[in-house]
Amino acid sequence: MKIFTYTKAETPQDAIRDAAASSGARYIGGGTNLIDLMKELVERPEHLTDVSQLKTTTIEKSQSGGVIIGGAVKNSDLANHELIRTQYPVLSRALLSGASPQLRNMATTAGNIMQRTRCYYFYDINSKCNKREPGTGCDAIEGYNRMNAVLGGSKHCIALHPSDMAVAMACLDAIVHTISDSGERQIPLNEFYKLPGETPHIETVLKEHELITAVELSPAPTNKHWCYLKVRDRASYEFALVSAAVTLDMVAGKISRAKLALGGVGTKPWRAFNSEKMLSGKAPDEHIFRAVAEDVMKPAVGYEHNQFKIELAKRTIVRALKVASGGVA
Repeated sequence: MKIFTYTKAETPQDAIRDAAASSGARYIGGGTNLIDLMKELVERPEHLTDVSQLKTTTIEKSQSGGVIIGGAVKNSDLANHELIRTQYPVLSRALLSGASPQLRNMATTAGNIMQRTRCYYFYDINSKCNKREPGTGCDAIEGYNRMNAVLGGSKHCIALHPSDMAVAMACLDAIVHTISDSGERQIPLNEFYKLPGETPHIETVLKEHELITAVELSPAPTNKHWCYLKVRDRASYEFALVSAAVTLDMVAGKISRAKLALGGVGTKPWRAFNSEKMLSGKAPDEHIFRAVAEDVMKPAVGYEHNQFKIELAKRTIVRALKVASGGVA
């Protein structure tokens, strides 16, 4: 690990000033991802600004009837909060499906959103990785790519976004609140992440030293018809091969509105905006569910070791929609 300096911020404004005053500064909350990357010399910050003690650890009802989740809220606290468990169960289930209890006790909401890929070649500093070192190439495309993305990739990068929480938040149309030198702004989570294209090292729309302070969820229209389904190699402490977050609004036995987001297959949490519209006004039926799944995965590009994810994703989507609609899984 490279030597670095360290300070602890008391307010978001202090954090921004502190980070801006140091070359190569990074924010650190729980450190569950950043410290691992520093140990592997993937991340080499000159300075760490600790934001874990900021007063952003609350979960509160918003004026609109939704919920505001502080950026420093721990994943365990978020998953087990009564408001989240009862009104946004898809988010609670997604959080409890991720990592281990020890990691969830440390990981923060903002840190989870900002966590980086688990691509083997990103972690191996002796490998070619455009995300880690722009312009060097992508060894994953011709290498062992079982855990890499089949949606949203480019000839420069097929690194997978690993978060469970962010998939559920994409399904819930979460809004990311930030603060920077130029003021505060609100960014839809589904516009927060950038596809790799020719610049895979630019992962989000955040500006330099911009700090995530909170995440806002809209009022939950229903908590009856939902599912978070995670398919993985083992039952715990494992990243998704495929995951699906689904919420449905049902009226008189028909789907009035559907929201569907996928994990384990995309270079970012993958919201299926166009495909989910196919369910509007339809009665729950396996044939329409399969048609939706086929449409979602139509642009998928598989590689030598992850081609199986395309069919697996289709089956996961169908099963998740069945569970959410109240059918037999």
